Amino acid sequence: MRWSAGWYGGTGHDRRPAGGRAVPGLDTTWTCDWPAGRVRCVGGGPAALAVIGECGADERRLHDALPVVRAKGWRALTRWPGSYLTLARSGPDLAVIGDLAGQHPIYWRADAAGTWWASAASALAALDGAPVDVTALAARLAFGQSDVLAEHSLFRTVRRVPPGHLLLIGPDGVRVERYEPAAYPPAGLRQQAPVVRAALAEAVAARLDDRPVSADFAGLDSTTLACLAAQHTEVAAVTFADARLRDDDLAYAVRTAATVPGLDHLTVPGAEDTVYYAGLDDLGRLPVTDAPNPYAVTASIKRTVLAAVAERTTEPGVHFTGAAGDAVLSAPSSYLADLLREGQRRRAWQHALVHARLRHSSAFAVLARAKPASRTDLATAWRQTAAELRRPARDWVPQAQRPVAWTPLLASADWMTADVRHHLAEALETAAGELTDAPGRLADWSDRQDLVRVGTNTAGWRELALADHGIELAAPFLDNEVIRACLAVPADQRGAPGRYKPLLEAAFTGSGVLPPFVLARTTKGGFNALAYAGLRGHAPVLRDLLGAPSRLAALGLVTEEPVHAALERAAAGQPTAQGALHLVVAAEVWLRQLAQAPVRWWEEVNGRVAAV
Repeated sequence: MRWSAGWYGGTGHDRRPAGGRAVPGLDTTWTCDWPAGRVRCVGGGPAALAVIGECGADERRLHDALPVVRAKGWRALTRWPGSYLTLARSGPDLAVIGDLAGQHPIYWRADAAGTWWASAASALAALDGAPVDVTALAARLAFGQSDVLAEHSLFRTVRRVPPGHLLLIGPDGVRVERYEPAAYPPAGLRQQAPVVRAALAEAVAARLDDRPVSADFAGLDSTTLACLAAQHTEVAAVTFADARLRDDDLAYAVRTAATVPGLDHLTVPGAEDTVYYAGLDDLGRLPVTDAPNPYAVTASIKRTVLAAVAERTTEPGVHFTGAAGDAVLSAPSSYLADLLREGQRRRAWQHALVHARLRHSSAFAVLARAKPASRTDLATAWRQTAAELRRPARDWVPQAQRPVAWTPLLASADWMTADVRHHLAEALETAAGELTDAPGRLADWSDRQDLVRVGTNTAGWRELALADHGIELAAPFLDNEVIRACLAVPADQRGAPGRYKPLLEAAFTGSGVLPPFVLARTTKGGFNALAYAGLRGHAPVLRDLLGAPSRLAALGLVTEEPVHAALERAAAGQPTAQGALHLVVAAEVWLRQLAQAPVRWWEEVNGRVAAV
């Protein structure tokens, strides 16, 4: 697994990352498994700057940023195209800066001798065998929002730096500082469209060199990236076409490939085992990740696509995915709560009418779902959720039928023991009391949480691509500058009903990048058929994973009866809590991997003992 780490303190540390390579210009800083070309450092002594990952700044731009480092203008060091970790030393102070989407997370722990930081929480936990933090894992499963218990990692004694914040270490100690505003000044969709187009074009170009290029080629988001890349080089454009999906992805892909030069279209057919939950009877085939990896559930599908790419290209290359396109280019209808809160009732009613028509519902019902969230703020909402956790578990109903919430309580919360729910309620109340700089709009909060969720998940997919084929996964919609460009447009404009992704349409109409028929598309494929096929076909494996002997059950994070009921509904072809099942299966796989496949994270220094 790729990761980075560093030590700040005296010379008495007794270990370093196993197989780690020192970062030039920065003492006691290492990278593991990162290619040398993806680790660059300029300066030295009192002013040094390093970037680790896919950074679009060339050597000159990095050197030109050294005065910014000296002035401690940290945010400016996150504004180059690409996705990367930034390390900046200004005098005695070291700033460790992750990205906005959690693809380059930062964790830390300190003692009297100094501070360790790393991009892998598991590595810091291995320093002394710190166990899993059950309450933090419960929060991950119950809410699906990483920033609810913002500075809690999944391990006790290991602290997390929330995205949009940096770790600043100096002679006076360690502190976590915000570098990104909780919300952006609003910009109109038309005004921001060329900014979005430029940010995406730069994000794609930052990944292009002499490596072969491939891309997912299905929905509007992935098609946009493939077409942008095709302006520079030939692209192996891959469409996964399983007859069970019954969507129009393949029809659009064939037509687009025939229209846009540079696209070499490849159709990958589905098979009996290209379904969700396949292969979970052999966890040794899955790469170890630093957090629960939802792509463990869909690994057979992803592996089929990546294997086809590997056969088509002469060497490992870069593969583009449209992950997070939905999160930044559109918005869920929960923004209606913000319109109601701000007194924009006429606009809320107009939007609700269209949303209702699309859902075969009524505008009154749509607004009724949004109204409770319009009357509260984030801290109050957390206290209300804590009270809900202290009550008996709820019967399952689809999440779309529950009221809009700042932090929705997922079905997985109702599968936990009363004791775990009680501890989670206490932690949530504490977090509510400590909350600072909370956004005033629900959309600003939920947009960031969706991005961190997708970013964390995509990191797991990246490990799968690297482990199997050495392919670099690129997700430009998760880049800092793309996020900033898109989220500056208010949610009620990005998610306006009646138009499909109006921001992307405005950004690329007349640009010559995308054919007009692509921008006019109003459909989107989905994988429900493969999810249900997997739930039915692999029910025995799932019952074993989540039954009484499971590690989640031992921690009180699932109980057998409601999980069994959810699986029975799926086997009968009835609606079930798919998202919750996905989350808990990924968590169970992760816990088993921690126990069964320990990683050698550290090696000895000066003959002292190494950590595993």
